[in-house]
Amino acid sequence: MEHERVPVLVVGGGYAGLSAALLLAWRDVPVMLVERHPSTSVQPKAFGVGPRAVELLRPVPGVEEALSGIWAGIGDNMRIAIGKSLADPDPHMIMSDEREELAFLAGITPAAMVGAPQAEVERVLRHRAEELGADLRFSTELRSLEQDAAGVTALIRTAGEERLVRADYVVAADGYRSPLRRLLGVPASGKGELGRTCSIMFDADLSGLVRDREVTLWYLQNEVFTGVILTGTGVGAHVLGVNLAEGESEADFPDERCVELIRIAVDRPDLDVRILDKTTFAMAHVLADTYRAGRVFFAGDAAHTMPPTGGQGGSTALQDGCDIAWRLWLVLSGQAGPGFLDTYDAERRPIGTLTADAQLANLGVRMPPAARVGYPEPLEDPIGALIGYRYHSTAILDEPGDDGSILEDPRVPHGRPGSRAPHVVLDWEGQPISTIDLFGSGFVLLADKEGGQAWIDAGRLIKERLGVQLTRLLIGDELKDAEGCWRERYGVSGGGAVLVRPDGYVAWRSPDADPDPLATLERVLRRVLSR
Repeated sequence: MEHERVPVLVVGGGYAGLSAALLLAWRDVPVMLVERHPSTSVQPKAFGVGPRAVELLRPVPGVEEALSGIWAGIGDNMRIAIGKSLADPDPHMIMSDEREELAFLAGITPAAMVGAPQAEVERVLRHRAEELGADLRFSTELRSLEQDAAGVTALIRTAGEERLVRADYVVAADGYRSPLRRLLGVPASGKGELGRTCSIMFDADLSGLVRDREVTLWYLQNEVFTGVILTGTGVGAHVLGVNLAEGESEADFPDERCVELIRIAVDRPDLDVRILDKTTFAMAHVLADTYRAGRVFFAGDAAHTMPPTGGQGGSTALQDGCDIAWRLWLVLSGQAGPGFLDTYDAERRPIGTLTADAQLANLGVRMPPAARVGYPEPLEDPIGALIGYRYHSTAILDEPGDDGSILEDPRVPHGRPGSRAPHVVLDWEGQPISTIDLFGSGFVLLADKEGGQAWIDAGRLIKERLGVQLTRLLIGDELKDAEGCWRERYGVSGGGAVLVRPDGYVAWRSPDADPDPLATLERVLRRVLSR
């Protein structure tokens, strides 16, 4: 039987799998992705990409521009409402204007939210990953997998032909039911399956109901059914999701019934409708008890399946894929020790659980009280979960007295280790640049111009000694602090320094000058990298 060799095998071609493959290929790590479906998503599925996910994808040239181009062609803002139909004269507005409600993000990040359906985003990720050399194989199924001390052997099948693949590591991004999670005996917790939905993609002229260049999500509650409708540009593809009653299946939704339900949803009895596609999916709350099983790492729905209420499931999956990619790169390139990979579970699982619970709480608010017994309460400030979460692991050197919190207010950043490195506008040769744009390709050592040269010199020596990709920058030199807030936001004074990881998170900082920066920096990097 033919045998192939690749450092990383990714199983699943959704958000988590594609982002992992993309970020590995961008870092020149050979990667193979197998996906049993013949292509990326046909249905729009998840809608919107949050700013944190965009930040992680932003370093790959062309990706953010392509995503922004999709958004520009779909809508300028998003209204979310609860009503009987699209024509409901008195809907309950959950979000009236996304631009106004999230305007503060411009002061936190240079990366904007992207309002685009998953099908379009997946096409962008797939195209760019293939351009960068990722080996993406659709209509290919994983048949079996075995691990040993040196790697993983997988049996895959394409068009009836089977072959073996030998990989160092596997990213299991194989969805809610995750055959790999079951195969490896990884337990899961949570509320389980909460119901099923029939998703009906259709073409119809909704002019007069949907304002030009606006995307609208409605939660529908009427005498016939409950569900959601996501409209496109007014003329074109839209999606109606209908919650299935007990015992119902996709077979109970022939085209004739789908057309009738769509007409009820938009309150136009004579609407001309063309059904484009139908599928059913489970709404669930399932949390893997670990994100790592030997050399296999779980990401996306395989790690955390959550209700769609809140819209963060897709963004969380994208972040998983980007996150495991840079960690695997560090280990495969010899910059980090094998133990470094334990930080993926330690850091991402608490955030996956928090986000899934928050989405479940949102669902509970929109259900009758009796149906939400035992559900968590909504977050007081959901913005923290959007872009203000913190990490704690051996790859973070917490400062004495750290409260161990996993959320902070991103509107008031402090640059603590474990937090996302704050956005600060810098001036580089007359051009504005965000500190966010300094991160992504490797570690970055930021030092203040006043007394910081010792850190820069130490960084040069340590970079050579440890073979670590480390960029060293003086703030206030070529990179000028355009708004005079670098020290405040990063919590340093003259002579201080901050070490930022490839994911843009603060690993360590020295608020003030250090008597022996060379010894300190070597100790810090060895600990962070598990060396």
